[in-house]
Formats: sequence, structure tokens, C-alpha cells
Amino acid sequence: MAKQRKMRVVQVGVGHFGAYRRDRMRETGLFELAAAHDWDPEALKQCEAQDGARPVSSYEELLDVPGVEAVIISTGGKYHAEQTIKAAERGLNVFVEKPLCSTREELQALLDVQRRTGVVIGVGHSDHRHDAVSLTIKRMMDGGEMGNVATFEFTTAHSGGMIMKPGEWRADPDKNPGGMLFQCGVHGLHELMFYFGPVAEVFSMMRYDVHTTPTADVAICHLKFTSGLIGTLNAYHVTPYRHTFSVFGTRANLYRDERAFDEGTSLSMQVTKLDGRKEPIAPVKVQGETDICGNLRSFHRAVREGGEPYPSLMDGARAVAAVFAAEESARTGRIVKLDAILE
Repeated sequence: MAKQRKMRVVQVGVGHFGAYRRDRMRETGLFELAAAHDWDPEALKQCEAQDGARPVSSYEELLDVPGVEAVIISTGGKYHAEQTIKAAERGLNVFVEKPLCSTREELQALLDVQRRTGVVIGVGHSDHRHDAVSLTIKRMMDGGEMGNVATFEFTTAHSGGMIMKPGEWRADPDKNPGGMLFQCGVHGLHELMFYFGPVAEVFSMMRYDVHTTPTADVAICHLKFTSGLIGTLNAYHVTPYRHTFSVFGTRANLYRDERAFDEGTSLSMQVTKLDGRKEPIAPVKVQGETDICGNLRSFHRAVREGGEPYPSLMDGARAVAAVFAAEESARTGRIVKLDAILE
């Protein structure tokens, strides 16, 4: 196989999660990081040492770097829309971390700028098409091992809301709608849509009185998919770390559990016996390998060969649209349809 020519890119936000993204770009061997911008001079020094990226003093200067094909945006969620739009209007392709944007107005502006410019916009959600656990779950459901899927429960939780600092974007309800639902729930929504297709309707309730965080402490969302499937997505910002996903079927239940960062993922199954006894739970062997760089490889391929990356702008849009619908539902007490948001 012929060696692929590296894509010359620039990056804004190279510390913290931006450093993780640089690691993944380096791992693929598909990207050349020409220049970088960050508020933290130490992060820029580390980036220059590791990747040879020339430090620049502003985002505008970054966009002026010659011979660049794409911009990698690894900043806080409140900046994603503005930075993506500026890059796209320069004709630059964009890989932007999740969450895609903070408001409905930003969402419409992003969809509009891609229609006008035709640039490729990839989103830093997990690539479930190359994730061994996700593919194992999907094969089991699609292959009928679960029987008819009746419903699901998805919970994402950690204590980050208890250590928010004034002034940071996570503490701003206008830029972090739904709290944990916006920060990590969008990952859950993206994954659920990988299994079940688009979300059609959302009904939600939220609590703001558990802690002093200005964003939602608890969000409980009832989701209805275009297929008719219903289930719940729960997001808590003031409890210990836990991510769980349970699928309930007529033949079997499937349980995925991530209780802590360093314990990995467990997958187990409980088969219906119809004998009046409580069914035992047995581990499920995960098949295949995970490519944690799959989203970057897909973005590179879309820019060079055409087509949509996975995750795409619309994948990111559908996830945040469900968050915006959940906030509206919690405020009004009504069911909110996503097609009213994704015009």
C-alpha cells in the first residue's frame, strides 16, 4: 500500500485534551502540525518540542499559516462554533472536539457555513465504527441475540460540577446547557444513535439544587427514536464517576459498565429463562480491536478522497440538538421534537 502524504494542519488548544489529540495525530502518521496557538506558553513549548509546531500569538495568525489544509480545534466548548466558522470561511477543513456548539443559533450557523463553503467538518466524538465494544454490542442486537429490544438505560456521571471555577465555560449555563448532559451526555447521545438511529423527541427533567453549580446538577432525559424505540439517558455532574449502558430485550439483557477510569469496560449478558428464577449474569467476550484514532483517519480520508467523515458535522449536530431539546423540555414541561431544531 502506498504511503499517504501527510496533511499539513494547524491546531488551537494544544494542552490538556489538545495534548491527547496531538498524541493521536502523531500515532496515525497522517498529519504534519505546522503551527499552534494556545493561551498557555508552557503548552506551546511542549507542542513545539514534541511536534515541531511553530507557536503563533493569535488564532487569526494561525489561520494565515500558508499551505494548510485543515484546522484542529481542541479548545473549550464555548469557542468551538466561532473558531470553526472562521476557519471554514477561509476555506479550511476543520476537525473540532465535542461538544460541537453551545446554542441553537451557533448550530444553525455551523450548518449554514458548511453548506456555503463545502469544507469537511469532522467532530471529535468516539468512532463507534472502529470501537470493539460498540461493534460487539451492535452485532448482538442486529443478530437477534437480544430478541426485540424493548428499551435501554444510559447513565453518565462524574463529580466535575463540584470543582467548577468561576469564569470557566463549564460554569456558564449559556455555554454549558444541561451541565453534564452537554459535556458527556453528547457522547452518550452519539453512541445511542450509532445503535438506534436518529432521536425524534425528548422529554426531560433537571435539578439545579443539589450543589452550588449554576448548570444542571442532574438531567434525566426520556428519548424517543424515529424507529419508535424509547429509553432514558441520565447525566449527573455531582456524583462519583460511572458510565453504564443497559439494553433490555425479550431474549436477553446486555450490560456495559465503566465504573472507574483505570478498570476498563466490562460487558455482560443475562438470558431470559422463563422458569420463574432470577437469571444469572455471564461475561461477554468483546470481539475485534479498537482504533482510537478512527475519527482522525476518517477525517483525513474525507478531506483527501471526498465523502463524509465519521463522526460528521451532522453527527455532532444531532447530539447537541438533543441537549438543546432537553433543556427546553425541562423548562417548559413539554415534549420537544428535534426536527424543530435541525431545520
